[in-house]
Order: sequence, then C-alpha cells, then structure tokens
Amino acid sequence: MTGLLMQLPTMDPTTRWIALGATAVTIAYAVFRPMMRKKDPLARRQVPGSLAGQRAVERDMSNLLVELSAMARQITAQIDTRSAKLELLIREADEKIAALRAAAPQSRASPYAITGPISPRAEVREEPVDSAHAQVYALADQGRSPREIAAQLGRPDGEIELILALRMAR
Repeated sequence: MTGLLMQLPTMDPTTRWIALGATAVTIAYAVFRPMMRKKDPLARRQVPGSLAGQRAVERDMSNLLVELSAMARQITAQIDTRSAKLELLIREADEKIAALRAAAPQSRASPYAITGPISPRAEVREEPVDSAHAQVYALADQGRSPREIAAQLGRPDGEIELILALRMAR
C-alpha cells in the first residue's frame, strides 16, 4: 500500500483516480461490512434471570400468538368461503342432472344414462327468461336467422347462436 502511495504523484491522472477510488471502496467495504450482516434476534445474549429479558420474551411470545390467531382466522375464512362455493356448485350440478333426467326420453336407454338417486338436494327449478333472451327468441320464432337477429339487436353473431343453442338444450 505504501508503495502505491509513493507512486501516486508520478502516475497519470486517470490511473491516480482509479487507484484512489479502489482504495476508497475497499475501506468503505471493510468499515460497513459488519453492519450489513443480518442479525439473529435469538443470538443476542440476555441475562437469564433478568426481569427485562423475561419481559422481552413475554412480549415476543404475545406478538407471535396475536399473529398466529390472525392467520388462523384468515385461513378459516378462506376455507369457509371455498366450502360454500363448492356446496353451491354441487347443488347446481345436482339440479342440472335432475333437469337432464327429466328432459331425456325414457325409451332410449343409453349406456351413459344417469340412473339412481343423485342427491337428496337435487331439485328442478325453472329459470326466468331474460328480457334480452326473450327478444332473441321472439325474432327466432319469426323465422329469422341468427345473423339477422344479431344485426338487428347489435350483438355478436356468436352470442345469438349460443342463446339459441341453449334454448334448444332446455
């Protein structure tokens, strides 16, 4: 290091600034390196029987318990929400299966036919016709094509075809 300092006055300015910068970075790294280490809160030494140490441990434990109870409430709420959604989906599936059974002719026996009770919750419900769908149905009953209906109502062709296909499936 002293050899480098002795040569500084004889060096060209660019090399001198590079050497000074490298020296400054090395010193800064040596000084700040211990401060950048992550410190483990459990590694700090406390007097085993001191009142302050016991209170700090008690405070940490109570904070952890509060965090754990909040997390448990959040997870329980998420599970309850998902359970309710699953129940709703199961109920809707049972209703659709019952409706399919009621709509399927009994004379045709299919190897894939649904037989036997599905669930005691299965009930058939009539869905009210949406007013937008009623317009589509009325125009279709007049003999108009899906493309003409879409043009008249200002809706996409695919949407009209889907509405009419769902009508046939009922």
